[in-house]
Amino acid sequence: MDEHKNEILPIASDESSANVYQGIRGTLAEARAKAYNAVNSAMVEAYWDIGRQIEDAVGGRAEYGKGLLRYLAEQLTAEFGKGFDVSNLRNMRQFYVKFPIRDTLCRELSWSHYRLLMRIDDESRRDFYTRECVEATWSVRQLERQINSFFYERLLATQKSEREEVKNEIQTLEPKTDPNYILKDPYILEFLDLKENRKYREGDLEQGLIDHLHDFLLELGKGFSYVARQKRITIEGDHYYVDLVFYNYILKCFVLIDLKIGKLTYQDVGQIDFYVRYFEDKVKPQGDNPTIGIVLCTDKNDTMAKYSVLAENENLFASKYMLYLPTEEELKRELERERELVERERLLNEEGGE
Repeated sequence: MDEHKNEILPIASDESSANVYQGIRGTLAEARAKAYNAVNSAMVEAYWDIGRQIEDAVGGRAEYGKGLLRYLAEQLTAEFGKGFDVSNLRNMRQFYVKFPIRDTLCRELSWSHYRLLMRIDDESRRDFYTRECVEATWSVRQLERQINSFFYERLLATQKSEREEVKNEIQTLEPKTDPNYILKDPYILEFLDLKENRKYREGDLEQGLIDHLHDFLLELGKGFSYVARQKRITIEGDHYYVDLVFYNYILKCFVLIDLKIGKLTYQDVGQIDFYVRYFEDKVKPQGDNPTIGIVLCTDKNDTMAKYSVLAENENLFASKYMLYLPTEEELKRELERERELVERERLLNEEGGE
């Protein structure tokens, strides 16, 4: 019999365990920071060089430039994945034009920072924000706020003795983004050709309701085919996410669903209209019927379902679409039922874990 089999290992003291944990935590935090900085720096320099090559090739030949961008977008997307459409390639070219000297690029700034900075036409103003961004370690959101609040102009207009007070406004905003951002930044994930992990964006209730809605529509048996979940739309550097995207092969149209937890607002209605217009302009194949949207709002006291169609398509929607789509009242009842089921499941799980 092994005399050491029942040996009880000594338990480390709380203080010594905490010291070991802090040491390991520091190692991991430092490694993540280095990884983020390395990827970010490589991406920024690569995009600068791509912009340089495009600008050198195009010069002043506008028509050739349009054709070249379309060709490059098709070839690069096929080989390297998302992130190289015409709009992004145009941004890379603009990046080089606004920051033509490679040695002036700042390793501390991300591609998202530079996308904001290169929109500033005045060179002195752009240089100021670039310098302040590095020295004060502004996040992208902080930079955007300061540009929109005319921080540069306000600083120039104040007396020297008052400038420190204006600068201190920055400290009330959120701290600089930590290296975990590498797991969430769509630009970095596109650069590395990695899939987005969107689960961090969803609460338990929202996640459960989307799961049930997905199953409900597929089980209707009226031509619904699943396309995407949390479909990302990027416009001028801003990211938007459509909760569910279906294609109805009987109606030959896309069906977009946006779920809101809480009361329905005018902004929510405007957002689903925006998604519909985007799909009409950028996604819908030629010959397909118009895209429709559904905004669902679940609140304990006020559950709602609203369809969104462009004004010119209302007659088609009423005469043909409703033969194959659930009514707003049916969607409302299903959403209420699903919310009750999700909350009941959650309660059961919590009780089972006690």
